[in-house]
Amino acid sequence: METLYHLIEQYGLLIVFFNVLVEQLGAPVPAYPTLIITGALAQNGQYSAALLLVLAVVAALIADYFWYLAGRRYGRQIMSRLCRISLSPDSCVRQTESIYLRWGARSLLVAKFIPGFASIASALSGTMGTRRSSFLLYDAIGSALWAGLGIFLGSLFSSAVDDLLSVLAQLGHYGMLLIGIALAAFIANKWWQRRRFRKSLEMARISVQELNNMLEEGIAPTIIDVRSPLSQQDGKIPGAVTISNQEIQTFIFDGPIEEEVVVYCACPNEASAAMVARQLMQRGYKKVRPLTGGIDAWRAAGYAIDV
Repeated sequence: METLYHLIEQYGLLIVFFNVLVEQLGAPVPAYPTLIITGALAQNGQYSAALLLVLAVVAALIADYFWYLAGRRYGRQIMSRLCRISLSPDSCVRQTESIYLRWGARSLLVAKFIPGFASIASALSGTMGTRRSSFLLYDAIGSALWAGLGIFLGSLFSSAVDDLLSVLAQLGHYGMLLIGIALAAFIANKWWQRRRFRKSLEMARISVQELNNMLEEGIAPTIIDVRSPLSQQDGKIPGAVTISNQEIQTFIFDGPIEEEVVVYCACPNEASAAMVARQLMQRGYKKVRPLTGGIDAWRAAGYAIDV
């Protein structure tokens, strides 16, 4: 632990740079503790707070620009992949699109303060064709606000941070063990939240082939498209209706309660579709099933799309 303490003192700037870079690339390694600790050291004159801020912003910009370019090249696919590897709930694609549609590139100002939003927002900026200059401007300001707050908190509570570091240093190997346990607990908590979220959405699904067969046979179920308005611009399954607003927690649906209902989205694990299906079941609908693979599986199978 004492060795780690000296490493932070000597190489804190590099540690901040790589910690922020790795976190913004998607790894579950929080950078805020590092920013707070180095902010406290800066208050004591061991670092330049301005240089600390610049390095954190540059690291964040590098990671975010990587996702921006990935979004421009691969489109919506990269957002779904990000949600699959993320420890945040799988409905993040729809939530990000809703926020971005409302605020545009300005949403990058607060993106890093919203769990699971930063990387997805950067990729979405590229997907939507946001101008490079606008992306870099808003992302740089947002990164500065995010990193600056961490550094400020460190300087504000520098005496408390110093006391904590001293206690950990005195604990030696036990101090390192405590840090390891804290990091493991953070990751485990995120994993458990994701697992519990996915567990709550387990239910019977319908395949795209089965749905297509029903449509060809004239057995048309009520089909609900729960994607964001942005995604719906790419076309929808023939006959599909959309929910009345962007909030899937408060949507209005007045279809016959005895009819079969198929719900689809464009997010990993059919998360948004399953959430709507669960709510419909709670309202008394018995024959409700999410579409396995959503609109992407429907397109991949070569079935018709209404534009």
